[in-house]
Amino acid sequence: MLQQSLTPAQRYAASNVDTLVENSMPLVRKIAWHVHARVASAIEVEDLIQIGMIALIEAARGYEDRGHAFSTYASMRIRGAMIDHLRREARVARSAIRRRRELTAVRSRLEQRLLRTATDIEMAAEMGLTLEAYHDVLTATQQIRDESIDDAYSDHLLDFADDTEQADDAMMREQLAEALKHAVGRLNEREQTILQLYFVEELNLDEIGLILGVGAARVCQIKKAALTKARAFMDADAFV
Repeated sequence: MLQQSLTPAQRYAASNVDTLVENSMPLVRKIAWHVHARVASAIEVEDLIQIGMIALIEAARGYEDRGHAFSTYASMRIRGAMIDHLRREARVARSAIRRRRELTAVRSRLEQRLLRTATDIEMAAEMGLTLEAYHDVLTATQQIRDESIDDAYSDHLLDFADDTEQADDAMMREQLAEALKHAVGRLNEREQTILQLYFVEELNLDEIGLILGVGAARVCQIKKAALTKARAFMDADAFV
């Protein structure tokens, strides 16, 4: 009934969205697995796929053909939605970690005073909570680990460095990272995209070629040229 009430233009637009979504579903799974490989302990891959599917549908509805492939546009939206979700979860996890450390400190202080193991009722009273609220805090803190999702996405640009680079000095590593960011930022958009897809999203040359509409050999050529240019920029700036 709803389909019949649409104008021909609206039916065409809806059909186009359905086609874009159907054709791009494998892309969602591929990106989900790449993200999951970085944060496997934080989220199930099926959850990432669900997040990606929602982002894909929104991308298809908002897509305007301005000379860029839909797959390129959708990839950014899908991965962005997954990372945004993980960062929100990371903030919740950090709050829970702080709460757990507070709970541990309270327990230690209380048991030193009592010279025995504290009961849940005593712990709740010490923290100024009801027993039910204390149990909620306890449950929440037992479900998280001492790790930040943000850490999984930091320092990716260091992957552009030579394999022989063994920088033990933290300051030198920070300077190198800044130099790399600066150098990569001076590359053209196509070169930056290929490096992003290869080093950060960990797509292979064939996959990048499918996204950009070129062959794997051409992607390899652009990647090598981009790395050469980036290193030249760094040399010119006297960072290496």
